[in-house]
Amino acid sequence: MPGICPRKEVSEDDARSIRTLDWIGRTLKAPSRLLRRMYDWTIGWARTKQAPWALFGIAVAESSFFPIPPDVLLIPMVLADRRRWWVTALVCTAGSLIGAVIGYYIGLGLYAAIGAPIIEFYNLEQAMEVVGRRYSENAVLAVFTAAFTPIPFKVFTIAGGVFQISLALLLLGSLAGRAGRFFLVAGLLRLFGEPVQRFIEKYFDILSLVFVALLVGGFLLVRMMGQ
Repeated sequence: MPGICPRKEVSEDDARSIRTLDWIGRTLKAPSRLLRRMYDWTIGWARTKQAPWALFGIAVAESSFFPIPPDVLLIPMVLADRRRWWVTALVCTAGSLIGAVIGYYIGLGLYAAIGAPIIEFYNLEQAMEVVGRRYSENAVLAVFTAAFTPIPFKVFTIAGGVFQISLALLLLGSLAGRAGRFFLVAGLLRLFGEPVQRFIEKYFDILSLVFVALLVGGFLLVRMMGQ
């Protein structure tokens, strides 16, 4: 019929490209969907008596072996109850310090049985030597940097025991870095909670990808240190 354009056939190459782009899109959205469910669940659950214990447990685990930082629980918990921002930050800091001590003693006395498998799991064997050199230069600064940034903190706590740095120095750097990070995040959320929450809700997918990129980037940075 006049005015009707004939349907264009899609070539096999074009169809393959479309399927590839569709797969990439779904793959990129997977972390966002997971984090979104976690965020929504935590917001509703944050006022329960169990929430601080969960945050404490994640903070302990992340400092010694677990890959996910406690910020994923800290942020929605502060947003859910901003009046208790300092309590939430304190719980997170305390858990992280205890986890640092656990990581230290894993490196000191249980490296072959526990510490080495953790380091091998993250493929960071070569990075341990670099961490050792950083400790010989300035142990407190090295611990502080790992505690405050997305660099995997567990590598530094375990290495602290392996290279037998002073536990007091490890705790000093951990306290400065972890308290500085968690209280800064919680304090900013206390001051700018509503605009921040609206921003998170609006750009959650993008922020999820940024979070994953920072998480992966931290591990890649440590691996590059060992090359």
